[in-house]
Amino acid sequence: QVQLVESGGGLVQAGGSLRLSCAASGTIFSINAMGWYRQAPGKQRELVAVISSGGSTNYADSVKGRFTISRDNAKNTVYLQMNSLKPEDTGTYYCNADITAYYRRDYWGQGTQVTVSS
Repeated sequence: QVQLVESGGGLVQAGGSLRLSCAASGTIFSINAMGWYRQAPGKQRELVAVISSGGSTNYADSVKGRFTISRDNAKNTVYLQMNSLKPEDTGTYYCNADITAYYRRDYWGQGTQVTVSS
């Protein structure tokens, strides 16, 4: 059984930084793309950043230049370094991974709350 476990959320003042981590565990044959999504209250879940198995990255326009996604394939872990945080970055952040275990499918973490105060 595959699980994604996130950590690193919290409360921070505007301009501050946080680092999110997401570790995949279980019977895993390979991990393809990994990414972070977020959902603010009353809004739809949106893509924040994604990284391919080869390290190619893509970011939402709203976080370019402030957030950095990275991964450690040996640890089956993806990170999101968030700098210069803004109140509009507030929301629940979800880890997503395209994983091949007994078969290939998407997995989601339970979410971690990020709150940026003004």
